[in-house]
Amino acid sequence: QVQLVESGGGLVQAGGSLRLSCAASGRAFSRYTMGWFRQAPGKEREFVASIKWSDGDTSYSDSVKGRFTISRDTAKNTVYLQMNNLRPEDTAVYYCAAQAQFAYASTFNEYDFWGQGTQVTVSS
Repeated sequence: QVQLVESGGGLVQAGGSLRLSCAASGRAFSRYTMGWFRQAPGKEREFVASIKWSDGDTSYSDSVKGRFTISRDTAKNTVYLQMNNLRPEDTAVYYCAAQAQFAYASTFNEYDFWGQGTQVTVSS
């Protein structure tokens, strides 16, 4: 059973930074692609970034490209999302997700396993 546990959310002012962590357990993740999604109140869950566990290849949404960086630590089985130059529109619950079917996946229904989410609030 795959377990994903997010941490690192909080309240930050616009222009600030946060780093989210996702601790993964329950499987060998070498075949998995890990993703970060976010969901703001009243909006659909949207793709933020993904990383292939095997080679670290990454993909980003246009809205965060150049500001956010996804990475993984294979020794710690942890995926990170470094968020810089945060904006109020980045306010959302951020979710970590995992799937092993597709090398690249950017829609929520392509992911099989989800964490509980962590709140990120950016004040103006």
